Amino acid sequence: MAAAFDYRQAQEIRDAFGRHGVRYLFIGKSGAILLGFPDTTQDADVLVAKSPGNGRAIVRALRDLHFDLSSTDIENIERGKDFVQLKNGPFDLDLIVAPDGIERFEDAWRRHVEVDGFLVCHIDDIIASKKATNRVKDRESLPRLEAFREYWVRTNQSGR
Repeated sequence: MAAAFDYRQAQEIRDAFGRHGVRYLFIGKSGAILLGFPDTTQDADVLVAKSPGNGRAIVRALRDLHFDLSSTDIENIERGKDFVQLKNGPFDLDLIVAPDGIERFEDAWRRHVEVDGFLVCHIDDIIASKKATNRVKDRESLPRLEAFREYWVRTNQSGR
């Protein structure tokens, strides 16, 4: 099992994706953690814009991060496959093009927030995606995420 997602990994992703001009947002529990949600997760979840140029930028950034990408990984990333799970690098990373509960990347982009230089999906989008995925582990975390949302909106005045 991989080590838990941590702030250093988020910084590495932010910096490498920034250097290569990747259009992305942190999503899932890793996104919630960057917003201040007190929990852990095993991987980083990143929502990425689907385009050939963004796919090529993602591949360059992942190589910078020392991911060992197979030709299939590269093809899937460049063509914008809906979900690419990478376990062949310094940490586990999920690249998501079509998350449940979010219509399009551009919709999430319009609502995103920036926290300490991290581009993160709005907590409402993170919750919507968890609800739509409807996995047991997501259903179990939803009450805590929804309680955190109330706190986050009050303290950040960024709610919709």
